Amino acid sequence: MTKARQVARPGLRVARVLLVDSDLTSRLTLQTVLEAGGYRVDAAASAAEAVGKLEKSEYELVLSDLAMESPQAGLKVLAHARMMEYKPATALVTSYRDSKGRAAAGKPGRTVLIEPEDLPELLGKVAELISERATRKVERELRHP
Repeated sequence: MTKARQVARPGLRVARVLLVDSDLTSRLTLQTVLEAGGYRVDAAASAAEAVGKLEKSEYELVLSDLAMESPQAGLKVLAHARMMEYKPATALVTSYRDSKGRAAAGKPGRTVLIEPEDLPELLGKVAELISERATRKVERELRHP
């Protein structure tokens, strides 16, 4: 996000997203799309780098590719994110489809299938996940003041 955009909205807290993808082209493309959508994006190229960022900063959403340095690396990133005290929303981001045209494995509601013609849908899903996380956070605070 540009400094001009940040200055233009003083007092507005921009949602932070951690994007994890070992493929440079995919990572840069998604980062650009998310930043254009108004999000502050940190990117990581590996599960280890993502875990380090999760420990140092707080994110509203963690988006991770499934297969990086290992076939299940993305699931490990999301599992670590879910253990964080600040409880970010989590989702798998993948353009991989199996031989039957289905998105890569993930829990229902947690997998976001990225296709170039569906970028508005991607941004809508990101907004929805962040909104659901905010609702859960408020509910937790009301239960445990």
